[in-house]
Amino acid sequence: MLSDLPHVLSRMMRKLDRRASLEQSDRDALLDLPFRLRSVDPHQYIAREGDRTNECCLILDGFAYRQKTTADGARQILSIHLRGDFIDLEAALLRHADHNIQALTRCEVAMVSAPAVRALQLKHPRIAQAMWVDTLIDASIFREWILNIGQRGAKARVAHVLCEFARRVELAGLGDAAGYQFPMTQEQLGDATGLTTVHINRTLKVLDAEGLIKRKRRLIQIPNWQLLREVAGFSELYLHLDQTE
Repeated sequence: MLSDLPHVLSRMMRKLDRRASLEQSDRDALLDLPFRLRSVDPHQYIAREGDRTNECCLILDGFAYRQKTTADGARQILSIHLRGDFIDLEAALLRHADHNIQALTRCEVAMVSAPAVRALQLKHPRIAQAMWVDTLIDASIFREWILNIGQRGAKARVAHVLCEFARRVELAGLGDAAGYQFPMTQEQLGDATGLTTVHINRTLKVLDAEGLIKRKRRLIQIPNWQLLREVAGFSELYLHLDQTE
């Protein structure tokens, strides 16, 4: 519950403190940012392509994803985000959203004033550096997802998403390779990997049959982490874990 947090922005502050070495004045300024709390139901839009960007969204609880759609309605999921992520920090500098952000599960978010973030960056260069690093890591993840869709086979694509998610939920204290709740449906996983729902279903069954994963509803377990990494071609370098929580 949000009421259990000593300060709803504290998670953001701790994360950015790892992106760049902040001073106490920087930390105090971050916690003073004006924001409003918002509860978002699954599938509800947090931001829509073309929207005027007046706020940046910090995820406090739950999962969300970025996506774009073609003119005929085909969807490409671009990334998954979880608690502690500033999912659209670029909104502090860009006037309009160029993609959609939707809740994957029920989310609790803090909508932070974009003008206040801009002013903060100008006054506190260490915070500006930390936010820049955060945005660069997002870009690194986007590049890996492009490679995943463009050059890996179906089994490696799906395995790679499961490996990435395992590492990220572990860092967030939400699970690990021994077991985590995977919030995506097979349709959504297909939209993230460029595969049909039928192909996703078949691929998950192959990964399960080969002992690379174990599934029980939404619970994913990875019995042999190193083997799944090899199948996925997964390297943690693109996550820049030396600069994460």
